[in-house]
Amino acid sequence: MGIFMLLQPVLPLPRLDFGIGVVENPGDLALSLQILILLTILTLAPAILILMTSFTRIIVSLSFIRNALATNQMPPNQVLIGLALFLTFFVMAPVFAEMYDQGISPFLEEEVDFDTAVVATLAPIREFMFAHTREKDLEMFMQMRGEDRPQTRDDVNTLTLIPAFVISELKTAFQIGFGIFIPFLVIDMIVASTLMAMGMMMLPPVMISLPFKILLFVLVDGWHLVVRSLLISYL
Repeated sequence: MGIFMLLQPVLPLPRLDFGIGVVENPGDLALSLQILILLTILTLAPAILILMTSFTRIIVSLSFIRNALATNQMPPNQVLIGLALFLTFFVMAPVFAEMYDQGISPFLEEEVDFDTAVVATLAPIREFMFAHTREKDLEMFMQMRGEDRPQTRDDVNTLTLIPAFVISELKTAFQIGFGIFIPFLVIDMIVASTLMAMGMMMLPPVMISLPFKILLFVLVDGWHLVVRSLLISYL
């Protein structure tokens, strides 16, 4: 008891008050809502980074490489995700710079209001998504929402554009993955046929084909080819 009495003057305990009051100025309410929206956006930033950028196509394609090689957890998930993030920043750097110049910088300098800054910031990322979204996917989501055929890109809602963009990215990533699997599948078939002809039924073909697949991937400089193909696909 004596210890708490000694610490009380030195370490006063704070008191927190929570309450709901009446707003005297309507601008205070608008500012509070803007802060709440900003905090929500920051919370959803990882999902935004994944779904509105090139990250989806890159990470799925890199995962296909590991599955095709059948190297279990090599490279580790941390390496693949880190590489995918840096490649995403490399691809999206011009878009991010344009978003900052058109929307964020004018808002910070108080040249435009919040609503205008949001529209200007979203414009570059919308153009990027439009460039890599299939019309078929976009049309499907617009029909599901009962929206009329848009006359211009400005008529397309961002919440409709994002899932259409993600589906298009997944299809492209699976197409790249199919091309990655073909040569390794041929090696597996050759090894399996050879072992069967030699009567070595009990020996797993994967164990024998794994060194040959790794050797082939190294000889053709596979990482260079895959990363180069991913970057070219966004040009």
